[in-house]
Amino acid sequence: MRSLNLDQLRTLVEVVEGGSFSAAARRLNLSQPAVSQQIRELEGRFGVQLVERLGKRAFATPAGRDLVEHAHRLAHEADLAAAAMRRHREGWLGRVRIGTGATYLAYFFTPILRKLREQHPNIELVITVGTTQGIVDGMLRNEIDIGAVTLPVDERLFEVTYIRSDPMQAVLPTSYPDIPETVTPDYMARQPLILEYAKATTGMMVRQWLAASGTPPRPAMELDMIEAIKTTVAAGLGVSILPFEAVLRRPLPEGMAVRPLSPPVHRRLGLIRRRDKEADPALRQVREALLELANT
Repeated sequence: MRSLNLDQLRTLVEVVEGGSFSAAARRLNLSQPAVSQQIRELEGRFGVQLVERLGKRAFATPAGRDLVEHAHRLAHEADLAAAAMRRHREGWLGRVRIGTGATYLAYFFTPILRKLREQHPNIELVITVGTTQGIVDGMLRNEIDIGAVTLPVDERLFEVTYIRSDPMQAVLPTSYPDIPETVTPDYMARQPLILEYAKATTGMMVRQWLAASGTPPRPAMELDMIEAIKTTVAAGLGVSILPFEAVLRRPLPEGMAVRPLSPPVHRRLGLIRRRDKEADPALRQVREALLELANT
């Protein structure tokens, strides 16, 4: 079967939505016989009647209504294809899909993305926020091009560029008596724990550190938003361990104290890219910009 003719489909849409062959002819700048010929060709192609005349009006048959719905979707896809080619013609470098965690996005990415947009407006950026494992899975499905994630990841599959290492911090209510200068796993194990969900790489790292007390950590609460954890700790409901940037790069909530961990535990940030994925010019530009995370 020959490929569908988009012009014929548009003619069908104009006839049905305009209610007549003459109205469609005016909108399409065609003669009425030309419009009639295109409809006959469509009907002959599918072997069904698409339009019926009742008096001076033209109406879609059930088959015609179905085809009009498909025609709208095909026209939309054709517009997207034309827009994509127009971007290439006008110097569009491409689309880069970035994956990162919510904390990195909230505390590190904004100035870098702003600078990237100013210097390279012809690069389209798509940001996906998720856990390290979710971003890794998305990259393996070729849904994400580059990730800024908590390490480690499988270096057999990914090219890894180490960026920075930041110490995790204990956060405690100021209402607690005798808060130590440094916080140990034994001390934390005796307090009500408020932790991130264990599915996050950071959440697993914190649980491993807490397990050094000899007792598996049993959180009193699990939350998936760091700002909610900070608010809950400040309200005196428990203690937690949060990334460095989440507690030192913004004003602390009233009622919350911060202490270093002993022994320290660091969250390592790296850029990852599939080893079998070729870097196009847009991806190379984005990667160079994200390397500035090492200096923020």
